[in-house]
Amino acid sequence: MSRLRSRTGTRSGVGVRTRTRTRPPLALALPALLAVAFLLLPLIGILVRTQWGELGDHLTSPGVVEALKLSLLVSLWALGLSLFLGVPLAWLLARVEFKGKALVRSLVLLPMVLPPTVGGVALLLGFGRRGLLGPWLEDTFGITLPFHTSGAVVAATFVAMPFLVISLEGALGGLKQSYEETAASLGASPVRVFFTVTLPMVAPGLIAGAALTWARALGEFGATITFAGNLPGTTQTLPLQVYLLLQDRPEAATSVSLLLLAIAMGVLIALRGRWTGTPVAREAAPASVPEEPPGADTRPTATTDVGGVASPHDSGSWPLHATVTGFNELTLDAEPGTTIAVVGENGAGKTTLLRALLGLTPRAHAALRLGDTDVTALPPHRRQVAWVPQDGALFPHLTAVANTAYGLRARGVPRARARREALAWLDRLGVLHLADRRPAQLSGGQAQRVALARALAARPRLLLLDEPLAALDQTTRARVRHTLRTHLAGFGGVCLIVTHDPVEAVSLADRVLVLADGRALQDAPPAEVTRHPRSPWVARMLGRNAWPGTASADGLGLAAGGRLVVAETLPEGAKALAIIAPEAVSVHRDRPGGSPRNVWPGTVREITAVGSRLRVLIASETAPDLVAEITPDAAAELGLADGAAVWTSVKATEVTLVQL
Repeated sequence: MSRLRSRTGTRSGVGVRTRTRTRPPLALALPALLAVAFLLLPLIGILVRTQWGELGDHLTSPGVVEALKLSLLVSLWALGLSLFLGVPLAWLLARVEFKGKALVRSLVLLPMVLPPTVGGVALLLGFGRRGLLGPWLEDTFGITLPFHTSGAVVAATFVAMPFLVISLEGALGGLKQSYEETAASLGASPVRVFFTVTLPMVAPGLIAGAALTWARALGEFGATITFAGNLPGTTQTLPLQVYLLLQDRPEAATSVSLLLLAIAMGVLIALRGRWTGTPVAREAAPASVPEEPPGADTRPTATTDVGGVASPHDSGSWPLHATVTGFNELTLDAEPGTTIAVVGENGAGKTTLLRALLGLTPRAHAALRLGDTDVTALPPHRRQVAWVPQDGALFPHLTAVANTAYGLRARGVPRARARREALAWLDRLGVLHLADRRPAQLSGGQAQRVALARALAARPRLLLLDEPLAALDQTTRARVRHTLRTHLAGFGGVCLIVTHDPVEAVSLADRVLVLADGRALQDAPPAEVTRHPRSPWVARMLGRNAWPGTASADGLGLAAGGRLVVAETLPEGAKALAIIAPEAVSVHRDRPGGSPRNVWPGTVREITAVGSRLRVLIASETAPDLVAEITPDAAAELGLADGAAVWTSVKATEVTLVQL
């Protein structure tokens, strides 16, 4: 073992990640090396030809210093103008669909491929004294851009701003919109969402784009000399100074070129590839953050003040009435304090329903009334409808307490009071001791409780939870489910929970809404849905066998073929669903005799453990697949294994028919 460690570990004891080296084919490696040499040779030329002994004198000469100051002034103004104009443009391209979007993006990219001198000519024809806008600027505001420092700023902005727009658009494109949508559901206006959520989360892409924009503006030459001229102290920037020095003092031009090269390389090295625009996480998530053990002390520390908040619940009750049209077509009515579990197959319209109630999707429209207020025409941030997506969407740049206080601050609650209420909610959900941690430092269960605290702290009138426990392990899920049930009991509004877990649907909900193709297939208490599910998918979710068919005089003709003898009677020709509990299915090695009316031969396809019992999937050529539930002792006695030939039987009295 010690020998193995010495080969796989470093001196500090940290394992080394092995990498497989791939030898590139010569046909690819040789051109690649030539490309590197082609790019590197001119840079080496500058380094070799630089007169290092006179470098200081060259860079401190009055003309160079003046040009450097002017370049810094112009590039910083160009950066500011690019930020002011380019950031909204990048957001528009990344977030809004509109006609002509491809044309606008092409206009953004055009200065990057346009020859700089052609760009200068275009600026003259647009903003010059004889250009389209130039005379109006001069007559109205007395602004003359050509041959003025402001003209150099305009030229630098024209060629440099695309770097900011493209970099930031890429960062925005890589940012999940669920963060912004969640912030809106907490009451934040679009502008607040942009400055408090969007920009902080794409900060790496913004910084990278800004750095590239500044570096490009600092090195701009062609458009500047064409549009603004080459006037010392006015428009003669450092690149133009290099051009002049090449004619009389080439060694000084080399020294100034080295300065610009060093600045450009410094920017690229500092960015380390971040100009690609992908959002960069603020903190690396730990490999594994354990849940708090059941007996952990989650009381507030001595330094935490949670006083001044009598109850985090906002008083009031808000019944729900919603008429949804579009992909979803249904009507929802619920009294205050009602929790509705929304279930259905993938694509049934569950998430679309939630987004329609939030006002976030064009696929469906909800005419929504909460209490006495019709919020149909209100934007998402004014509806008081809080949403918890499946991943929680905690803002990674904020601590747990700042996340929880976000909705309160968005609705104008003073900072100190919002913090007190947020701490009170974290305390109620047992995560007060995590108040100063960021989401990357939380486990899945902890993060989900913080997300729930954030939604409840925002004082919503309607609470929407989209599979809030799906990403949690069974132990954590049970703990968070208990916490959720406790706090929904005091909620004065209506709560909708999308779930695929029958335990959640039964234990948390007062009603179960079954969706199929956007329509309500069943809306009933959990006990009724459990006894008489109207959907084969729901029946299977609840662990039942569900066989659709058509009623006949002697039973049920199955849609998949075969016939089922039943004790109940339905009108002949009626569509029905036969529900068979797994424990009602008997398994035999030989054909059974006696009273069973429904007997089929089959083959064992799968055996799985569910608690202390086994579920056996049996396929048959004369009946649909059937799931039986038996004890391990019975399975051992029968000698069950995958591929074993068996017989199954179901009594007619054990079949429940649900008319569709």
